[in-house]
Amino acid sequence: MPDQNKNSAPPGIPTGLALLQDPALNKGTAFTEKERNALGLRGLLPPHVHSQDEQVTRVLTNLRQLADPLEKFVALNALHDRNEALFFRVLCDNIDEMQPLVYTPTVGQACQKFGLVFQRPRGMFIGANDRGRIAQVLRNWPYQAGIIVVTDGERILGLGDLGANGMGIPVGKLSLYTACAGVHPRLCLPVTIDVGTNNESLLKDPYYVGLRQRRVTGAAYDELIEEFITAAHAVFPAVVIQFEDFANHNAFRMLDKYRGRICTFNDDIQGTASVVLAGLFSALRVTGGKLSDQKILFLGAGEAATGIADLVASAMVAQGLTESAAHQRCWLVDSKGLVIKSRTDLAAHKIPYAQEHAPIGDFLSAIKALKPTAIIGVSAVGGAFTMDVLEEMARINERPIVFALSNPTSQAECNAEQAYQWTSGRGLFACGSPFDRVKFNGKTFVPRQGNNSYIFPGVGLGAIASRARRITDDMFMAAAHTLAHLVTESDLEQGSLYPALPRIREVSAHIATAVADNAYHKGLAGKPKPQDVMADVQSQMYDPHYKSYI
Repeated sequence: MPDQNKNSAPPGIPTGLALLQDPALNKGTAFTEKERNALGLRGLLPPHVHSQDEQVTRVLTNLRQLADPLEKFVALNALHDRNEALFFRVLCDNIDEMQPLVYTPTVGQACQKFGLVFQRPRGMFIGANDRGRIAQVLRNWPYQAGIIVVTDGERILGLGDLGANGMGIPVGKLSLYTACAGVHPRLCLPVTIDVGTNNESLLKDPYYVGLRQRRVTGAAYDELIEEFITAAHAVFPAVVIQFEDFANHNAFRMLDKYRGRICTFNDDIQGTASVVLAGLFSALRVTGGKLSDQKILFLGAGEAATGIADLVASAMVAQGLTESAAHQRCWLVDSKGLVIKSRTDLAAHKIPYAQEHAPIGDFLSAIKALKPTAIIGVSAVGGAFTMDVLEEMARINERPIVFALSNPTSQAECNAEQAYQWTSGRGLFACGSPFDRVKFNGKTFVPRQGNNSYIFPGVGLGAIASRARRITDDMFMAAAHTLAHLVTESDLEQGSLYPALPRIREVSAHIATAVADNAYHKGLAGKPKPQDVMADVQSQMYDPHYKSYI
């Protein structure tokens, strides 16, 4: 047996226990005999060398023996903490099974119990108590970040203010950036801006990980965000910043303030809009109608609803409508009823969609009065699409379009079985949480999520690949068209308005190419356009298969 030669490690590769304890480099029992000799690993691992494929099988065997999704979430996090490549290999090869565990719906439960299941910090927590030294704090991050997903935890999914426990969201989102689009994990930085929480149960929770104070608001809040944005660009030049799960009163302001200044977007507003627009394009391939002829009624009038309406209206304008006419095709119902001009309680983001109409207090009455061709649920009110609602949509439309997009599952406006049964199998359905196949009248329907993971990973990859200086609504429009184009006729035949999730890396590569092309065309790219944009994008996609270190 040759002697161990710890000096034969390549530059930048640690040896011995330091290598096994680095999740970005660790391969566990898959280190070969040659690597074990050269890297000081002999005796530190069991003698049998397992292939990565064998490791994947072992992980899946253990994972599938767990009944509780939260236990699976914790197990996957532990894997991420010890062997990053294996974690992403498991995700990439089993994305249908794993995405609901690392993101919606399980991530919602994980955020609610974040302090209880906390094992090891991931990403960066920047507190209100870090004011004046945020750049110094960011320099503690050991890598050069290419994309930051940042939240302040005030509006986590449909669950409300979870404060610093909301860190599960940016961590989960960035896992999907890598799994779905191949953004290298070392480029990914999850950030939680901890300004406190107004959630009384968390303030009393002994396991809560955040600042035990009420939320900072007003000028002090804005100054903290400004310092973070400025510091992030000083420490990580050209970084893409994605705002995530900010409450309505801050989400629109932050997007409006920074979108013309830095490379940023808000996934809840723009990513959601893009994936919904793609679903509408797919549905219209079945109905044969034009988008500009549709009347769309939203249940919910927050950042998701108005973000979708904005992009849908832009697409209608592209089909020949005036902006005013396009806005009149989009109607909103909030907690107080139909959004109309005579109301004096409207937030600024609702005003463009306030219509001339008599007051209507409930959603079913709005359907009967307006006769929409599509209803889109972004209300976080579970069960709001009742039997009466869906039967009425089926009465006035041959193929009613029904998108129940709120998540997690408990907040879904209806489930897939209800959507198909209560429309007599004629509904064109998309969901925000995963649902099983539905058999109805001898046909099997395969509902697919209108999940932002079809859009945001590709948008981020395209921005990184082209070194985009801005992310524009045109890019999200291009992403929507690209996603809809990738839906096959066989998908539509089984009721699927989105491609199969196992195609997600292919989908993301096409979307990234479309986004990068737009950046080059509009003069927003930070580098010359390559001869083959798709090949350039694909060359930058992370591959989680193990590589030899010697």
